[in-house]
Amino acid sequence: MTAASPELAARLQELLPSGVTKAAFGQSWVQVEPAEWHTAAALARDELGCLMFDWLGAEDAGRPGDLGRRHTVLLHVVNPLQQRGLSVRTELGPEDELPSIAGVWAGAAWHEREAAEMFGLALAGQPEPARLLLPDSFVGHPLRKDFVLAARVVRPWPGGLEPGESSSAPSRRRLAPPGVPDPSWGPRREEDPR
Repeated sequence: MTAASPELAARLQELLPSGVTKAAFGQSWVQVEPAEWHTAAALARDELGCLMFDWLGAEDAGRPGDLGRRHTVLLHVVNPLQQRGLSVRTELGPEDELPSIAGVWAGAAWHEREAAEMFGLALAGQPEPARLLLPDSFVGHPLRKDFVLAARVVRPWPGGLEPGESSSAPSRRRLAPPGVPDPSWGPRREEDPR
């Protein structure tokens, strides 16, 4: 992957004035509204020469009390002649739909479907909305921060003991691993003696 170019980001912002160029850790990106997602993608391909689709991903951007309700979608494309990349981001609220860019880059279709399945994003105009990885009977979106990982309740959290502790010594209060609610969530099975 090539680094996101500040020059390409600045050029996209000129073409799409409502976009905001931001930078962190040596990477630049253009933040756009969800309604302008498809327009930004088309401008990147047609005006900036970003003919190569690199990746599209999503992340749960929820803050405490807001988990599972805000998502950031990231797009990285490359201008192969200049060997420079362009990153575009948008944030989706609970009622927002992500316009599909599969018509701009066909390779984006799989990434969009995965993001919709794993994070529960609503896609507008996705040509093939079928599930990719999970069975139709699966309920929930496993990459969201508010998704309870039941396997972490059933088995003890892995990891070694602190230096100097033995398995026969009384242990500190057992903390719940990430993704597991308090013990009132449900009955626990006896811990595996292994």
